Amino acid sequence: MTVFKTSLRSFLSHKGRMLLSGVAIVLSVAFVCGTLVFTDTLNTTFDKFFGSTSADVTVGPPEEEDAQETGRAETLPASLVEEVRAVEGVASAEGVVFDTSITVVDGEGESVSSSNGAPTIGTGWGPDMQRSMDLASGREPGGPGEALLDVDTAERADVAIGDELRIISVTGTHEVTVTGLAAFRTTNPGAPHILLEPEAARTALLGSPDLITGVNAMAVDGVADAELGERIAAGIGADHDIDTRADNEAAMQDDVGGFLDVMRYAMLGFAGIAVLVGIFLIVNTFSMLVAQRTREIGLMRAVGASRRQVNRSVLTEALLLGVVGSVVGVGAGVGLAVGLMKLMDSAGITMSTSDLTVAASTPVAGILVGVVATVVAAWLPARRASKVSPMAALRDAGTPGDGAAGRVRAVLGLLLTVTGGAALVAAAASEEASDGSLYLALGLLLTLVGAVVVGPLLAAGVVRVLSAIVLRAFGSVGRMAGRNARRNPRRTGATAGALMIGLALVGSLSVVSTSVVASASDELDRSVGADFIVDTSGQPITPEAAEAVRSTPGLAHVTDYTGVQVELTTADGASTTEEMIAADPTYAQDLRARTVSGELAAAYEPDRLSVGETFAEEHGLAVGDVLTARFVGGDSGVEMTLGAITSEDTLLDQGAMYMAMDTARAHLPEERMPLNSVMFAQAEEGQKDAAYEALKANLAPFPQYDVSDQADYKQSLEDEIGMLLNIVYALLALAIIVAILGVVNTLALSVIERTREIGLMRAIGLSRRQLRRMVRLESVVIALFGALLGLGLGLGWGAAAQRVLALEGFEVLEVPWGTIGAVFVGSAVVGLVAAIVPAFRAGRMNVLRAIATE
Repeated sequence: MTVFKTSLRSFLSHKGRMLLSGVAIVLSVAFVCGTLVFTDTLNTTFDKFFGSTSADVTVGPPEEEDAQETGRAETLPASLVEEVRAVEGVASAEGVVFDTSITVVDGEGESVSSSNGAPTIGTGWGPDMQRSMDLASGREPGGPGEALLDVDTAERADVAIGDELRIISVTGTHEVTVTGLAAFRTTNPGAPHILLEPEAARTALLGSPDLITGVNAMAVDGVADAELGERIAAGIGADHDIDTRADNEAAMQDDVGGFLDVMRYAMLGFAGIAVLVGIFLIVNTFSMLVAQRTREIGLMRAVGASRRQVNRSVLTEALLLGVVGSVVGVGAGVGLAVGLMKLMDSAGITMSTSDLTVAASTPVAGILVGVVATVVAAWLPARRASKVSPMAALRDAGTPGDGAAGRVRAVLGLLLTVTGGAALVAAAASEEASDGSLYLALGLLLTLVGAVVVGPLLAAGVVRVLSAIVLRAFGSVGRMAGRNARRNPRRTGATAGALMIGLALVGSLSVVSTSVVASASDELDRSVGADFIVDTSGQPITPEAAEAVRSTPGLAHVTDYTGVQVELTTADGASTTEEMIAADPTYAQDLRARTVSGELAAAYEPDRLSVGETFAEEHGLAVGDVLTARFVGGDSGVEMTLGAITSEDTLLDQGAMYMAMDTARAHLPEERMPLNSVMFAQAEEGQKDAAYEALKANLAPFPQYDVSDQADYKQSLEDEIGMLLNIVYALLALAIIVAILGVVNTLALSVIERTREIGLMRAIGLSRRQLRRMVRLESVVIALFGALLGLGLGLGWGAAAQRVLALEGFEVLEVPWGTIGAVFVGSAVVGLVAAIVPAFRAGRMNVLRAIATE
């Protein structure tokens, strides 16, 4: 109890000095708890939505393994509804239409689809939808040419009752008038819904009023879903896909769960980086507090306190700091989750605070992370405090350095750094991407830890050089700032180390992303011969849109391109199902794929194909060999001759297998033939600009497709990678903010520690302006030291990562020197900003009181 009282009194008396460490804990715990609350809430939102839209039992078309992705909804005869209704235990059964391969376009030609990647769903306004939605305004659709739109989409896309919309589907384009708006009874996560009169939905979306995509059945009271499913299977035959409500909810949760898990673990990973950076700050804080309280600790030892009690006293203060910071961080995390929900809402994913989910494990996890991180960080300072002898009461503040510990640190740091560097070299020299990835991960970890350990040893030399370059112009004030930064290398190294971690990640990601873009651009220049590319956002190209491409004037040729599922059996008896590329022969001009054997043009002859060199090596194939093919959903026993073996020394279509589009059409029924996933075109000589404008004009009614020439395609690729990189930088921002707090904290405590010294300098003529400048310059040189270490590590990591990626075709290494230089200069600005408050406080010190301070 005495130790606790002493610790509590010390904690309260030094609470101002621990404030920034507390803020670091709050931010780190808030990130952890905010991530958990946000993902749990998102999960709850989807669970409620799935639960509200599921029937007791659903009947769908039979599932086929490795089925062709035709772009058309699988269907059943509408007459099946009556068969299901006749089954004992069925209270009601409704035929449903559910199509996700549609695009809805407003009167201005803009898509009203979701911006979050969720599909636009076309369905019928029948009893099944009316169980989960209410008519919010207007009236129900009365027949063809009328539709309802969900309220969320109408608000986001500024669609009102009476507006004209176009529904673009595989069956054609259908114009409808919005007669009303419908609202979900639970939160709709973001998928737009357009609802037609049931018969009109079957005709417009499926092409026939006699087709449906499934049957939704509700059980009478007392009949379990599983039992009803068995009865329906017995009544209509087990060759249908029959699922209960629980089965459907589990399947939908699995589909969403993978995305949510990736999001959760990615965000927690960045939270972990922030926690790691926060540990540096806490170590520095307690190290400086212990150094400043050397005399106080010596007096405690002189009056009988044991080493164990001193150790426990410091750890108890850390525990108090961790508990207080973590509790505040949990509350801040809930606020952060609400903010993320609002952000997602603006991005098109609707989330309601009524679904806010705070699991019991969330605050426990947050407090545990905060407390454990704080206590672990304080362990070394506590250990040093326990070594303070009673004689220290007779000395000035400051603990003596441990020479043996310094030598151990030097040896350990160099060993880790050299070993990590060797692992990075091994990664760069690897011949297999899997091996290279393992060496890369090991090298990243070891060099990071090595840099942290050896940082204080480098501080004196590197800071001296930086001071000579950066601070020379500031004369004696600059020299004093440099000496202050070198005075305590351990402290400078720890402060710079926190900044180093964030900037190392920024530097490496910059190198990797720039190299990926440069590699893709280089490959496009070398391999792509097509002038124009018609790309999609996951939807197939409808026959109507494909015809619009083909009818464009000024085009020398147009290439159809799609993926076809084919089971191949080789001469060695091995069978594998592969997605083969079916394309027109002109694709050989659009993508100049290199071969290791044969001519690619031969693969586009009837009943011929090409394979990648790895597949050929695994099965001992040579040009002229015959493979047996089974087209999934079509012909089987088709003998196909190997016409070419393609090189895998490429970034585009690596390992792809090619065959002619006519070959695929010959062996698949029309309804099983996949629609185009991409189209390529080449302009007639001298007509490129005119053909490009004409192609964009022809596809203007189809906003779901992107038309690009090579320059636009490169730019879109760069924009996509840049957007992803910006998200990563935003997540890293927390770690960098915590690192900046570390610089502020170190300077603030350093000013307090040097109060007497500052008073003496002021007494002998140092002006307030010069004093503030000295503190600012000290901050700048520490920040630049951290940036130098971080960017140096980042360049090494990025270069090694690029060599591993080169095994996957990303062969160009490009260093973004402009970005690296901007980050380095920005670090100096960070140092200036971090020094504002400490410099101001130092300048306001009373000279006489400062000199009188012990």
